[in-house]
Amino acid sequence: MTIRLASLVLAAAGTFAALPASAQFAKTEDAIHYRQSAMFLQSQHFGRIAAMANGRVPFDAAAAQANADLVATISKLPWAGFAPGTEGGKAKPEIWKEQAKFKELSDKLQAETEKLASAAKGGNLDAIKAQVAQTGDTCKACHDTFRSR
Repeated sequence: MTIRLASLVLAAAGTFAALPASAQFAKTEDAIHYRQSAMFLQSQHFGRIAAMANGRVPFDAAAAQANADLVATISKLPWAGFAPGTEGGKAKPEIWKEQAKFKELSDKLQAETEKLASAAKGGNLDAIKAQVAQTGDTCKACHDTFRSR
């Protein structure tokens, strides 16, 4: 009897834990707008660091660190907008068919943005350049696989 009760409690907890993600958006369009907005913000702040790394703007260690910290924070946001039933926008249907691969790439992006924030904290432009390249490659890998043009 206690095993059965424990199973029911765990099932209920799992159901309630999943509700916030699915109930977060009233309409599919809201989820699409949310994830696109998060990606837009991330690209804006990443672009500022990339411009420094590529020599298009003068290097400013404080600005690089502030932007890298924001990129690391923002990289955690868009994934709630990819819940089941939120297909559409520029997202390919493969996202919902290949959840494990999509999660692997989203986890990798978050890890790379944390490395970028760490590199920026060090203030070494060469280290930032190297991590900008790694982070950019991670963005590209996911977009090549899961984003429509």
